[in-house]
Amino acid sequence: MSAPFAIRMPPDIQALTIGEHQALIIDDFLHDPETLKAIAIASQFSEYPNFHNKKGYPGIRADAPADYSSTITALLEPVIKANFDVSEELPLRKSVCAFSLTTIPASELSALQRTPHFDASTPHHFAVLLYLCDERHGGTGFYRHRATGLQQITANNREHYLDTYYEEVNRISPAQRYFDASNEQFEFLGMIPAKFNRLVIYRGSLLHTACIHPQRSISADPRSGRLTVNTFYDFGEA
Repeated sequence: MSAPFAIRMPPDIQALTIGEHQALIIDDFLHDPETLKAIAIASQFSEYPNFHNKKGYPGIRADAPADYSSTITALLEPVIKANFDVSEELPLRKSVCAFSLTTIPASELSALQRTPHFDASTPHHFAVLLYLCDERHGGTGFYRHRATGLQQITANNREHYLDTYYEEVNRISPAQRYFDASNEQFEFLGMIPAKFNRLVIYRGSLLHTACIHPQRSISADPRSGRLTVNTFYDFGEA
């Protein structure tokens, strides 16, 4: 019998090119994903920071098990370094690993929650997302900002991007919906579909959104909502 958070070995790592950048997909990631989902169902969720200010993630979270976090980190640190050209010498810093559920209806999103975003502009920041929901819950979309031509936001271009972005948002309010397609401001480059027990890795500096099915995915119930496990890694000096 495998441990509760054992990873199916060897992992079937698939590389996907989106625009000028690469993402990794590992399907059938855990031997027993149902155990992790059962833990989420039994967990006490709370609102993400800035929930009431309508900034950041539009939903609720609960801490994922520390054993899950340490198990995936042992595998993913060398995988990320090998596939994204990260120096072996760079130390790893990891965020809290959290179950996440999208709960804010599209009609209540702020303007900033209705456009693509980036998680960080540091050189080696990575988002790791495990889907504990199926393809009916959309996926993760990636974009290019038309006015600047940028897909990735870095320390060098961040100020220019944000100045342009805020000017656009202040001039023309984004449509009152979860963003999931091209418009005058952003070009849709592709989506990684949700799939139960699918792990996705991508640079957090890429412009992206959660592609949501509003009638199905807005729910605080881990049994039926858009349940994911979110982890962030950053390689470099603090």
